[in-house]
Amino acid sequence: MSAPSAPSAASGPSAPAAPSSVKPPPFDPRDPLGLDDLLEPEDLAIRDTVRTWAAERVLPHVAEWYERGELPVIRELARELGGLGALGMSLTGYGCAGATAVQYGLVCLELEAADSGIRSLVSVQGSLAMYAIHRFGSKEQKRRWLPGMAAGEIIGCFGLTEPDHGSDPAGMRTHAKRDGSDWVLSGRKMWITNGSVAGVAVVWARTDEGIRGFLVPAGTPGFSAPEITHKWSLRASVTSELVLDDVRLPADAVLPEAIGLRGPLSCLSHARYGIVWGSMGAARASFEAALQYAGTREQFGRPIGGFQLTQAKLADMALELHKGILLAHHLGRRMDAGRLRAEQISFGKLNNVREAIEICRTSRTVLGANGISLEYPVMRHATNLESVLTYEGTVEMHQLVLGKALTGLDAFR
Repeated sequence: MSAPSAPSAASGPSAPAAPSSVKPPPFDPRDPLGLDDLLEPEDLAIRDTVRTWAAERVLPHVAEWYERGELPVIRELARELGGLGALGMSLTGYGCAGATAVQYGLVCLELEAADSGIRSLVSVQGSLAMYAIHRFGSKEQKRRWLPGMAAGEIIGCFGLTEPDHGSDPAGMRTHAKRDGSDWVLSGRKMWITNGSVAGVAVVWARTDEGIRGFLVPAGTPGFSAPEITHKWSLRASVTSELVLDDVRLPADAVLPEAIGLRGPLSCLSHARYGIVWGSMGAARASFEAALQYAGTREQFGRPIGGFQLTQAKLADMALELHKGILLAHHLGRRMDAGRLRAEQISFGKLNNVREAIEICRTSRTVLGANGISLEYPVMRHATNLESVLTYEGTVEMHQLVLGKALTGLDAFR
């Protein structure tokens, strides 16, 4: 058999010819990479349902909520989100939707495009409080709490961070001691989303057996959740301190399957995954505000979108935004396949939140002085992302997670 002839230098390597009848779709500034083609019809339907809900129920009011520093309709919103199947949606049974990881991510993106506080409500409810009960709770605990939480009738919170221990949860001071068949908890938790409106708190405490999780119902004597005010970030969100002053709980209040830090850290990984998607929602809303503004704001006799420096900003923002969404989608597919590692979630959280903040800051420069006004979403998203940058692991912690994975050397201590 004779060897095949090589392609000539003039013609270049041969490639399969595209059918002459197939033409690429028009360029879509909202989806320049055609990422919607990666989604199934059900994915798109879920995304569009939540996008419509957020446009109708959150966007008309969120600037006022943010300015006032409150979320006065949190209980109503929780019930509506429960009706949409958005609470604990990637969990199965007990009224949960059993959705895919990608579908949950799309919901996080759409909610954070409205406001980080709304996405935080859903993340803490589903990925922290409900996830902890679903994965580590007894059958009785699941039956008692999860159906009401999935419906939004019961709001949950997750108590891990303490006033003096954030990135180092192993140093927590909250402790629980046995007293007969009961447990007695004492300590404080800080920066707890949903805390003062929660019907149940998942509280992690040090015990003689190691770190354990406890379900603390609201109204238990000795337990209180004063709201934290004077925040400049996540203002349209309920943030609280948890105070436990000799709180007595029955033996069945402890999560039976969680001993040690493995329990709370696995919950954090699940919540971080939602942030990978959600941060891109804040970035998208800011980018779209800048793009629209650039097409209508005139200086020197023409729209500022026609100037080279503005177009360079828009192009760079679009690159990082859609690369971040593509990264989130990739991690979601890995999670659905059971192949997602914690280090890969750190990769996504570190990159996407950092790039989202930069997109917000650049969008603000496109809007000029109007960028600081609550008439536009950009500054609100930028300040919210300062909290998102910190919670569920700071930049430095995720850099060290990746550093250890890359080198095999532990630089945490």
